[in-house]
Amino acid sequence: MASALYADRRQQTILISPGLQHMRAVIQRSRQASVTVNQRLVGSIEHGLVVLLGVAAEDTPADADYLLEKILGLRIFDDAEGKMNLGLADVGGELLIVSQFTLLGDARKGRRPSFIKAAGPELGRSLYEYFVGRAKEQGGRVATGEFGADMQVALINDGPVTILLDSQKLF
Repeated sequence: MASALYADRRQQTILISPGLQHMRAVIQRSRQASVTVNQRLVGSIEHGLVVLLGVAAEDTPADADYLLEKILGLRIFDDAEGKMNLGLADVGGELLIVSQFTLLGDARKGRRPSFIKAAGPELGRSLYEYFVGRAKEQGGRVATGEFGADMQVALINDGPVTILLDSQKLF
């Protein structure tokens, strides 16, 4: 099924205008991470991945499914030889998923980023919760931030390893 999804995504990419933005994720390999809101701890993990997730106005559950599959399949943890060959499940890692609409900021013109292509709060929350729910279905431990809140995210980036993903940039 993964290859069919990939083939379908490749066809969609060809049809989409380059000016559109899509779901984005910044993935950081972490030794530990936490999110606080108003000095209250709302989510934390030990060894695993921090996923900062930005939802665009055009996004659908298919975008969320694609990104989650990609994230869970990333082999960015070290094996016994120190090579990045292991995935999150291989190392018993956890996920911390944090909504971050500013990933859709466009700062190409002027000095103040435009967020016009980011999803509105209703769609953003819906797809963020969908993404979190699908991640939890995979069986690993999942912690979250608080959608729409002013959050403080603390992490120890392991490596450092940081990967950028976009649900429509496949090549």
